[in-house]
Amino acid sequence: MHGLIVRFTAHPGRRDEVAALMVSGGTPPGCRSFVVANDPTNPDALWITEVWDSEAAWQASFDLPSVKASIDKAVPLIAVFGEPTVTIPVALLP
Repeated sequence: MHGLIVRFTAHPGRRDEVAALMVSGGTPPGCRSFVVANDPTNPDALWITEVWDSEAAWQASFDLPSVKASIDKAVPLIAVFGEPTVTIPVALLP
């Protein structure tokens, strides 16, 4: 499995729009979990936690038209892109 955790900070007041866009592309093949969570300490920040079958599945998702469209709409609303942390998930509960 392949995992990622990253924090984004939206432009002021745009967090909910970014969160909605992050899930608007649906669930790509190979994605086991995609969690968008509000940061409780910053009203403009959110956390994305992803689990994929493989790094290749994650990379392939960027070629999907629905994912590309979501990213294209979300990027202008994001003020700060955090540094992603790559993980190797060992268990995933339903």
